[in-house]
Amino acid sequence: MNDQILIRGLEVQCIVGIFPEERQRRQPVKIDLEVEVDSHLPASNSDNFEDAVDYKSLHDDVYDLIDGSRFHLIETLSQRIADRVLEHPRVQAVTVTLDKPQALNRAESVAIKIRRERPSESAG
Repeated sequence: MNDQILIRGLEVQCIVGIFPEERQRRQPVKIDLEVEVDSHLPASNSDNFEDAVDYKSLHDDVYDLIDGSRFHLIETLSQRIADRVLEHPRVQAVTVTLDKPQALNRAESVAIKIRRERPSESAG
């Protein structure tokens, strides 16, 4: 089993939705990331930052991707987040949960949850 770095409740404002009123103003989305890393990550033994997954960098990359962005679908946005997280070399897989709190009047939120893995090096 892989270890996980969890980033919970990252709130960012962006344009997301298909209706005209959703295209006019930024609205909050909330992101939870479950980032899978090798359970024998060198940092576990070395206590050295250079051997670790930099979770601040993960946070900043995802925030920068979303802040001020414009998407029609939460499916697309969640895929772009997963792609960005998988650019980090020590990340093996990521689960992205994206909540859109203002999507429906009588519901707390609408959410999507996806899991993506790093492409196999041997493919091709």
